[in-house]
Amino acid sequence: MKMSRLLEEFNIIKEKKIISNDYNMFEDKELLESIRLRILEDLNDKGINGNVTSDTINSEIDEVTNGYYLNNNERIYLYNLIDNEVNNSTPLDELLNDSNVTEIMVNSPSSIYIETEGRIIKDESMSFVNDEHIIRTINKLLSKVGKSIDINNPIIDARLVDGSRINAVIPPLSKSPVITIRKFKKNIVTMDDLIGSGTLTTDMARFLEIAVKAKLNILICGPSGAGKTTILNILGNYINDNERIVTIEDVLELNLNKDNLVALESNKVNNITLSDLLNNSLRMRPDRLIIGEIRGNEAFYLLQAMNSGQDGTITTIHSNSTKDALSRLETMILMNKDISIKALREYIGDAIDIIVFITRMKDGRRKIIDISEVLDDNDLDNPIKNIFKFKLDPTTENGSVTGEFKKTTEKVEVLTKIKRRGFNDLDELFKVKKKKN
Repeated sequence: MKMSRLLEEFNIIKEKKIISNDYNMFEDKELLESIRLRILEDLNDKGINGNVTSDTINSEIDEVTNGYYLNNNERIYLYNLIDNEVNNSTPLDELLNDSNVTEIMVNSPSSIYIETEGRIIKDESMSFVNDEHIIRTINKLLSKVGKSIDINNPIIDARLVDGSRINAVIPPLSKSPVITIRKFKKNIVTMDDLIGSGTLTTDMARFLEIAVKAKLNILICGPSGAGKTTILNILGNYINDNERIVTIEDVLELNLNKDNLVALESNKVNNITLSDLLNNSLRMRPDRLIIGEIRGNEAFYLLQAMNSGQDGTITTIHSNSTKDALSRLETMILMNKDISIKALREYIGDAIDIIVFITRMKDGRRKIIDISEVLDDNDLDNPIKNIFKFKLDPTTENGSVTGEFKKTTEKVEVLTKIKRRGFNDLDELFKVKKKKN
């Protein structure tokens, strides 16, 4: 018998778990900061540093707060604060260790949001005392990877020990210190996982796999947090094991299960850009180039590489559609190079074979809603043509997104290149029906 049926049978009322706002547990922040400093100074004077026991912390709290009235919630809040400070943990540790949390966003001491199961919600279970507490937390996290943040270096993008990506910004660049942590996925997402979750169909997965093996140049696009890097990682693992892969990223995020792999990372301190790494990578005898994300001057050099025999290149770009991806690519290049729009579009058409657009739907689920080919017939008004498209059902209710994946019934031009490279597996999939007379 299911639990719900059992509760109904015996007329048991199930209590809802109520989570109080952690920030309001200790409302007098000035008193809290004063007590915190006195406890830390007292512990330091006594030579107590690192691995401080619970008994010692409670004893110090009793001693320093003698004469103050602290209720139970304030006492617990103070204990957790001191425990974090002296034992080198942070208020974010519980969220970092929660496998259901995929992203952590700290906007201010009392405004913390998390992404879980594709939905962004406010987390009321933890908070920070003040801005300084957030900065101390950032530096604790960064200290484990040999980095720090301060007024002279108020913005940082780095990898944590577990592979998670942290981006932090502090005043004067922001009103309050801001933390964004994209959690590292310990269990690598596979194409089967995406098919099972409805991100794409088996036909779409089959097409993408063969597109990679046939060394098509692929541009993956979508908004922030849509899953572009996940798709990039999956497609990268389709590359043949005997090919030499060079990956280029601002912050290393890819997790390719390949031996013949060179992973390069830009370095802002030494002013080593993606463009520098891209130009150098061509001297490293790569069979494949994978660029984490293009967002500037490197776009032109990437197109040059694609148009000079560097086939099978895969990269990502932020955009709101497949057509917008091409527009953004054009803008990036025109900002840095003096080239006519007609010549540039021909250049792009010759370089990129297919574009994959992935986004997060209103119900939190991610879907590849468009796979298109880039035409090289110099049609400036219609540079792309759909191969697969997700058609949204307009009658969807209750916040759930439903629809149907559609496959083109027209000739797929890129199949010619795929066949030329020895792959005939898609003939049945894209069999064009003859029109009746």
